[in-house]
Amino acid sequence: MTDHANSAVPGPGSPIRVLLADDEEMVRHGVRLILRHAEGIEVVGEAPNGAEAVRLAAEARPDVVLLDVRMPVLDGLAAVEPLAALDPAPQVVMLTTFGDEENVLRALRAGATGFLLKDEGPQELIRAVRAAAAGDAVLSPGVTGTVVRRMLSGGAPRVPDRRVVGLTDREREVLVMLGEGLSNLEIGTRLGIGVGTVKTHVGSILGKTGCGSRVQVALLAHQAGLMG
Repeated sequence: MTDHANSAVPGPGSPIRVLLADDEEMVRHGVRLILRHAEGIEVVGEAPNGAEAVRLAAEARPDVVLLDVRMPVLDGLAAVEPLAALDPAPQVVMLTTFGDEENVLRALRAGATGFLLKDEGPQELIRAVRAAAAGDAVLSPGVTGTVVRRMLSGGAPRVPDRRVVGLTDREREVLVMLGEGLSNLEIGTRLGIGVGTVKTHVGSILGKTGCGSRVQVALLAHQAGLMG
């Protein structure tokens, strides 16, 4: 299960359906070759720009879209919101060489699941696709540091946030662990509960806080001063 209430969810035993969007054909070719050799992952389409990615996603109903930031016609950042509005909505991972703060924050605020730099290795790419399909946040280590530094440097001050008031004690526990960047499996292991129960808690947190993704929830945990 993914985090968005109307998100695409791979069925039991079903392959993870991936759509690639990049204006460079060689990049698409390389990513396709990597994913085709990964068990349980199927590339269902390729797009040279964001507009085509949105169109193909509506037809192919992928679970995950790997979306370049800078493309002609409609760039990746502008494509995130219409992709997130699809029903079911795919999880969107920005795959790019650009890891500057502005791009990272724009993508995450628009509803992207994560942000992966193109210089990551093949195994990291495969892991990111699987994590996104499972509803986990995907952030390259350098990107995570960028987001947290921006959150705590005055761009988003640590102040009490009324959006967390209605959370149960257990949901607050899960919220803190999301702020730590833990996966659903890691949260379940720490709390001694099943992954399905964790997903239920994450969904409830998203609904109560009005956040669009678990990345936004993780940022909320820092902003609300819950991280100690």
